Amino acid sequence: MATGEATGIQAVTGEVTIRKCEAREEMQACVALQKEVWNFSDADLIPVRVFAIANKIGGQVVGAFDGDELVGFALSIPGARHGHSYLHSQTLAVLQQYRDRGLGRRLKLYQRDDALARGFELMEWTFDPLEIKNAYLNIEKLGAIVRRYNVNQYGITTSPLQGGLPTDRLVAEWWLKSRRVEALLAGTRNPVVNGRIRITVPAEIYEWKGAASTRSRALEVQRTNREEFVKAFAEGLAVLGYERDDHGNGRFLLGIWDENHTY
Repeated sequence: MATGEATGIQAVTGEVTIRKCEAREEMQACVALQKEVWNFSDADLIPVRVFAIANKIGGQVVGAFDGDELVGFALSIPGARHGHSYLHSQTLAVLQQYRDRGLGRRLKLYQRDDALARGFELMEWTFDPLEIKNAYLNIEKLGAIVRRYNVNQYGITTSPLQGGLPTDRLVAEWWLKSRRVEALLAGTRNPVVNGRIRITVPAEIYEWKGAASTRSRALEVQRTNREEFVKAFAEGLAVLGYERDDHGNGRFLLGIWDENHTY
């Protein structure tokens, strides 16, 4: 299993510095930022003790700092499957006023550099299939693939961002040394995917989730897409691409994943 002390990598992007969080006060700031972004009740928050232990067991607590102020963070913990170790990135959050500046991607790239320096080749995380911008980042900007779907992973949460819907999640696999990922990070566009299956998320999904009168529409989209994902993954297909149209709709592109391209 890949273990060892985290590296001293530090990246500066404009006025925002990305580095490890180590002081307890920084861990507490992560918890406070988590609450501000998702508006969770205390029962749904990841507590400070989890942040504190993550660094000690081979995980990561990475912060984005504007001066001394924490404006974003990423938390990961080590995992193992079939005898192989990997990092599970549990949470990433950025303050509203710092979004759309590439900060989420930079946090992920810091995680990647640190993971590779410590011998990890795979990172995983889960994300809401209804979140169009996040899906585009994960698949088209970072090069993750998806082959698993978790139904109602966390149960019904207190975050209004979820709109009271089941917490269905796709599992992103980020093969850190794959040709796909390295090409994307070098500036090459994701190869065009001749999707055998396309699964659409309408741009109105946020509006539908946000109002009780239209929430049933969002739930129907979730249920329909869930069935399509589960069926496609059972047939051996994977999410390999993602596209957005001029109207803001998102579309997952599923095709055959060549295992030889993983490494």
